[in-house]
Amino acid sequence: MKRALLFLSIISTSLILAACGESSDPFVVGMECNYAPYNWTTSETSGEPIDGVDAYCDGYDVEMARLIAEGLGRELVVRKIDWDGLIPALTSGTIDAIIAGMSPTAERAEVVSFSDPYFRSEQVLVVASDSTLVSATRLEDFSGQDVIAQLGTLQHDLILQIPEVNRLDPLNDYPSLVAQVASGIADALIAELPVATSIVASNPDLSIVNLGANGFELNESDVTTSVAVRLDETDLRDEINTILAGLSDADRNQLMTEALENQPSS
Repeated sequence: MKRALLFLSIISTSLILAACGESSDPFVVGMECNYAPYNWTTSETSGEPIDGVDAYCDGYDVEMARLIAEGLGRELVVRKIDWDGLIPALTSGTIDAIIAGMSPTAERAEVVSFSDPYFRSEQVLVVASDSTLVSATRLEDFSGQDVIAQLGTLQHDLILQIPEVNRLDPLNDYPSLVAQVASGIADALIAELPVATSIVASNPDLSIVNLGANGFELNESDVTTSVAVRLDETDLRDEINTILAGLSDADRNQLMTEALENQPSS
């Protein structure tokens, strides 16, 4: 019912865009399908079929992609692509957009065009529940610790804000990062709060450390996620912004709550 109401909340936007004529071209979106609660791979048919793979992708990004495709009057196609291959896939024309929990950093904005943010979050750390770091209250408490993050992400850069930290080599996906912390190879990993919430829900031996005002120095782009399109696709970007403008903060937060509730347990 809530999802149905959300679709109704943007129906006027959809009708306005549809009046301009629906496109026969599919809306091809790239995401990892390995970054819960934003996106994950599943056998459940409630998700969106993954192009060329006998599986489905589900999560917050999938719901956003469905809403945007609906508003554009185009059929949604989801392609599963490793994180470091998403921007090359977009610029080469393999996909039409990236909806993958991607932060609109200045460096990325040099090669792709970002929509307005579709979600705002926080950057936190995940540690072993039996670690003394659980009681950390400032970045300095992580001095001398082994900290890890995902390859090619802002979180990998944020590690350098920790004094005298040992920044471990980044890994390509979050399941690998979680294994590093769970096994004791890494003392902590950095993640967005929804991702961290997803991690600890599936790994009760891990805990979130949110340092608040004593944490990382962040730009607005560090705590927001946006849709990426090609630099010359300004019309598409503007249409996506119009659709996003029809979604309230309450709508977005409800979708994230549902994604956290529906994410796989392991």
